[in-house]
Amino acid sequence: MSEHNQCPIGFFDSGVGGLSVLKKAMELMPNENYIYFGDSKNAPYGGKSTEEVRVLTFNAMEFFVKQRVKAVVIACNTATSAAVSSLREEYKNIPIIGIEPALKPAVAMHREGKILIMATSVTLKEKKFQELVKNYGETACIVSIPCPGLVEYIERGDLESTELQDYLINKLKDYKNDKISSIVLGCTHYPFIKDKIQKIVGNDVIIIDGSEGTARELKRKLQGLGILNNSKNMGSLKIYNSLNKEEIINLSYKLLGIKK
Repeated sequence: MSEHNQCPIGFFDSGVGGLSVLKKAMELMPNENYIYFGDSKNAPYGGKSTEEVRVLTFNAMEFFVKQRVKAVVIACNTATSAAVSSLREEYKNIPIIGIEPALKPAVAMHREGKILIMATSVTLKEKKFQELVKNYGETACIVSIPCPGLVEYIERGDLESTELQDYLINKLKDYKNDKISSIVLGCTHYPFIKDKIQKIVGNDVIIIDGSEGTARELKRKLQGLGILNNSKNMGSLKIYNSLNKEEIINLSYKLLGIKK
């Protein structure tokens, strides 16, 4: 096995949300080495302009280049929408995996009712998402729900408060009498409050996010390039955050279910 195979995989998000994707990757490929960079100092990205998000994402990519990563996962729907095409043009030697709302598997279930997509405003207005909706809009009733302010709850580690509960109830109240097929979580922060959403809409509604599909796509890409780490040893994990505060690092380990 070459030295390059043992190089780390970089995971990037606007904050702690991408940890939901990293967690799936670590379960799927526990022997890989990982570097996570969360840009909580500039979170949330959902209210920023496309150009601002692009600049911040390129800055993160430069950080990963210095860390000699073998691949990068943009574990942020907003950053993927705004920057992934430009990143692939600029960094042709590094495989870059993006994430997108898991609309395809939601439609493929052919369940009766509306498909609700909860996401940031930037993700919902970007061309990438609009094309997704265009592709599937004729076969399913798709409803976009912008959720400004929701990322901030997770960034604070607030997963239990009555304020969060009230926010979610308010966001979903217009659909309580509708037949809902599924809810697509179009932001990597949202899986951390999946149980709260499930409680509001009931167990008959399937809630989907793109983390597992992204982790599997990453493995396929590494396999195809012959750069999987086939070591029998457990891989390493380093977590960085632009806030550079112990609290956010501790929260990151907590969300991963790892005791620091």
